[in-house]
Amino acid sequence: MNNLSGETNWLNVRTHSVLEAVKSGREDYVRLLGWVASKRAIGGIVFVMLRDGSGFIQVAGKKGVTDEESLEVMKRVSLESAAMVGGPIREDERAPHGRELSVKEFKIISLADKWPITKSAIKSPSFLYDNRHLSIRGRKAISILKIRAESIYSSLEFFTKRGFTLINAPMLVQSACEGGATLFNLDYFGKVAFLTQSAQLYEEAAICAFEKVFVLQPAFRAERSKTTKHLTEFWMLEAEQAFATHSDVMKLEEDLVSHMTNHIVDECSEELKTIGRRFSPPTTPFPRITYDEARNTARRKGIVFEWGDDIPTEAEKVLSRSFDRPFFITGYPLKARSFYHMADPKDGRISLSSDLMAPEGYGEIATGGQRIHEYDTLLERVKKQDLPIESFSWYLDLRRYGLPPHSGFGIGIERLVRWICGLRHIRASTLFPRTITRISP
Repeated sequence: MNNLSGETNWLNVRTHSVLEAVKSGREDYVRLLGWVASKRAIGGIVFVMLRDGSGFIQVAGKKGVTDEESLEVMKRVSLESAAMVGGPIREDERAPHGRELSVKEFKIISLADKWPITKSAIKSPSFLYDNRHLSIRGRKAISILKIRAESIYSSLEFFTKRGFTLINAPMLVQSACEGGATLFNLDYFGKVAFLTQSAQLYEEAAICAFEKVFVLQPAFRAERSKTTKHLTEFWMLEAEQAFATHSDVMKLEEDLVSHMTNHIVDECSEELKTIGRRFSPPTTPFPRITYDEARNTARRKGIVFEWGDDIPTEAEKVLSRSFDRPFFITGYPLKARSFYHMADPKDGRISLSSDLMAPEGYGEIATGGQRIHEYDTLLERVKKQDLPIESFSWYLDLRRYGLPPHSGFGIGIERLVRWICGLRHIRASTLFPRTITRISP
């Protein structure tokens, strides 16, 4: 079979991307490198859908146009084989994008075994995630992951233009940020260490050097939850700003989400179409309701929880189905928040913090608020919650050396992508998901 595996001459051939070929509409000879995404034969014509990193294009082999050897290779080539295709681009309204490549040559670079992901197999989510190293090649998976990538690109652009400095924080830590019950612990040369839950504490140190900072890196939560919105490893986009109030940080969150969603609609229209998602960027400002209002609404819907408890997942779903765009829940009880949250000076029972909720039942995607900047106040809170003072000594120390009032937030990339893409389960929003039941592949 016309197989170039082990040879190198194809590497020296000038090639184009699928996207270049589709957009150019050029009729002169082009060569493409990619994978056989699908194949069908109608009469004497063999159609192959070729995929590369930029997209898909239909290539057609026909007797009398394609050389006989290449046509035979097209008939026998297996799905997901890597191949080189050469020929002119032709206008054809029946083809995707209205153009196809008329094959003159078709060469196999790497022949694939029989493809295991069949039409019946795709009905099993468990099978697809057991074979995630292969299933990420599907059209929908590719589209979702490209939307994720564009979300990240746009966030970097947003913060850079706003004068924020990108920093990196440790993955291995000695103190909990969000609560000891959700920590992954490990042995660190005879000492107990943890995988980070958030970069926030380190961001607070960095604002005294840079004033405005942001982080994009993994976070880990050992939550024994099987809900559709939880992962044990995920990516957090976090920002912290000196001389900023809780109101300032909510405005920053609004602007960020608006920027990211507008970017996705502009740059990923084809991907959204592929996954069947009709999505429009939300208008700002986002609505705001209080914790008490949220609790009362949940009670009327038959979901009851005690004042001071975090809002349960089912209540989040009910609340967020009442909105057509993201909204803030403010005024969380202080005892429902982490130790570093500042109390509202008007009501010491509640915190200057908020959760940003996505609509359509998706629930929380971000948490933000104003941090305690006074040493004595934070020390009292640490003692009250029986936290190890020694582990937080450096964090307390910041309050002794010019730490101003400051605020920040963290938004989960996977939760944001899940909402934008309209996904049933959050695991589809990342390349290789980690849940309480999955750590492979």
